[in-house]
Amino acid sequence: MDMITKQRFGEERALYGSRSVHLIDCSFDGTEDGESALKESSNILVERTYCNLRYPFWHDHGLTIRSCEMTEKCRAPLWYSDAIVVEDTKMHGVKALRECRDVAIRGSDISSPEFGWSVISLRMVDSVAEGEYFLLRAADFSLCRVNFKGKYSFQYVKDGVIEDCVLDTKDALWHAENVTVRNCTVKGEYLAWYSENLTLINCKISGTQPFCYCKNLKLINCEMYEADLAFEKSDVEAEITTPIVSIKNPHAGKITVPSVEELILNEKTDCRIEISS
Repeated sequence: MDMITKQRFGEERALYGSRSVHLIDCSFDGTEDGESALKESSNILVERTYCNLRYPFWHDHGLTIRSCEMTEKCRAPLWYSDAIVVEDTKMHGVKALRECRDVAIRGSDISSPEFGWSVISLRMVDSVAEGEYFLLRAADFSLCRVNFKGKYSFQYVKDGVIEDCVLDTKDALWHAENVTVRNCTVKGEYLAWYSENLTLINCKISGTQPFCYCKNLKLINCEMYEADLAFEKSDVEAEITTPIVSIKNPHAGKITVPSVEELILNEKTDCRIEISS
């Protein structure tokens, strides 16, 4: 690979169409206010580089970003790219990842509204993330040991696994399909409405009005706190190990729970509710 060290690039399309380039201790910055520094490039390794300009990594193929900083001014840095590895990097610009494929993120700090829209095949490990509409319409994804905070996350996602994570979120997993959440803490209001084939295993769940209008919802050995008006109009098989505030008009299935403060059944239901204590 061609090595470039300690260089500043501020002009428009500074390294456009590069092939097999290794950047170390460089910066995309300057009063020129150029954008799209590495657009249409391939086999690129970027290390310890400061990214302070817009759209640096669009339409790239084979991209590794390691120990870098993308500032708030680094808007929409990764779009329409594939075979991406991001390690130990700050991604703090809006819309930081979109319409990409085959992405691995490790040990990184993400603060980005509208992150990860329409990404296919994303693996995120040992990271923190904050933003609104996180992973909208993503597919074939997995998160492990990720601490996330923000509203409207995981809407319309498909074919995903979320493990050992803390999700502090609201209106999460709406219209999600074929998603498994395992060993997670999930805090949030109006969780997983309109989801289909959603399974939660060994999770701690809190927040008002969870799991309404769901199809084939499964909860296995889960704890629920401050959960009221749960399971309205849902087809559900649930094994809950803690008392629940209230259950309202589940559509069908079976719910096992130690106790329910209020059971609201003022519509016809085919759901069996068993009090286990």
